[in-house]
Amino acid sequence: MSLNTKKNDTPLERDIAIHIFSASAAMVGVCLTVISIVQTFTRSREVQTLVDDVLALNALVFLCACLLSYWALRTRSIRRMHRVESAADIVFLLGLGGTVCACGMIVWAATM
Repeated sequence: MSLNTKKNDTPLERDIAIHIFSASAAMVGVCLTVISIVQTFTRSREVQTLVDDVLALNALVFLCACLLSYWALRTRSIRRMHRVESAADIVFLLGLGGTVCACGMIVWAATM
């Protein structure tokens, strides 16, 4: 059997939920790490607290994505799994957007 015709044992939705679960759990750690780096190296106290707040909120958003994807992996109903996995997708993308905003704040605060 070639690779193209080999049947995959895991449905695509389950694969996506697994990736969201692992990536969002890692992003919680990234947010916590960047918070400590910002507190150590940023001179401006005003920017520091704003970036810290955004990153702390992002950590909570990624935690929600992680919990939703775990729920999607554990549910037995395919229909429910699709809905929960879609919610995890949206929440994860919101967290990524927030992380990009925090990165912009860090970069532009360094130039001021």
